[in-house]
Amino acid sequence: MVLRSLMVPVACAVALVPCLLSQKTDVKRPPIVGVAHIALKTNDLAAARNFYGHYLGFEEVSVGRTHGIAFKVNDHQYIDVADTLKGDEDRLDHIAFETTDARQLREYLGAQGVRVPASLQPDIDGDYSFMVEDPEGHGIEFVEYRQGSTLSRNFGKALAKTRISERIIHCGFTIQDQAAADRFYSDDLAFHAMWHGGMTDTKTDWVDMRVPDGPDWLEYMLNQPHPSVKTRGVMNHLALGVSDVQAAYRMLQDRGLKMDGPPKIGRDGKWQLNLYDPNLMRVEAMEPKPVQPPCCSPILDK
Repeated sequence: MVLRSLMVPVACAVALVPCLLSQKTDVKRPPIVGVAHIALKTNDLAAARNFYGHYLGFEEVSVGRTHGIAFKVNDHQYIDVADTLKGDEDRLDHIAFETTDARQLREYLGAQGVRVPASLQPDIDGDYSFMVEDPEGHGIEFVEYRQGSTLSRNFGKALAKTRISERIIHCGFTIQDQAAADRFYSDDLAFHAMWHGGMTDTKTDWVDMRVPDGPDWLEYMLNQPHPSVKTRGVMNHLALGVSDVQAAYRMLQDRGLKMDGPPKIGRDGKWQLNLYDPNLMRVEAMEPKPVQPPCCSPILDK
């Protein structure tokens, strides 16, 4: 849970113990520019390699932050997969967003009453990063790529021509309390609603929240109070932007991937193709622009 308190602790005992910073009104939020990575759990690393590497065509790269493997989508976005899944636990470990200044963002969030680390040092890859929890316990990480870090030194490399997509355009997960989520994502982080819709025109099942300083978005998946393992895999998801979903579908057919069906137009008016990794985590291949009017609300580009 995101901890908010009217009392400010006198001191933070050690650097790695989360604490609340003194309440300040003059700390500005630095830019949050997009999705940095999504971290997933698996119980079959070989099968995950086959899905994300062979079928989806991403090149595997070495990063220190994961105990598993990482697949490079572009210089700033990755899919991390760790062999840590136990039983029926959630396949989603956390979602990370890129910021231009992690230290300032830590200070800013602390000033909003969010529990943050007491200080930041470069992480194992040489970047600045820190983790918080949203009001429902989802792990949310913020990453600042630093010049000379492991990842920045490899900009322009490992960008496989076999990639089905060159960008993660959004990630989503279940939300039980929209008002509490809005206080964190909208009020604290300045994400803004770009679309909402549902299975019917009168019910809101999904809310898309765009990052404040970039094109990517986070999708609230509402109305799932007690999701099963399979339902969690459907709701907790990532979406890969593709320019032509039909071409992506044919490419995946040629590579031998078994799929539930052909692409369809979703309620947001966009072409999408639903795929599932070996642990039932949903991966959308989606055209970013609608081809017909979306239901329920207009899509706000800004």
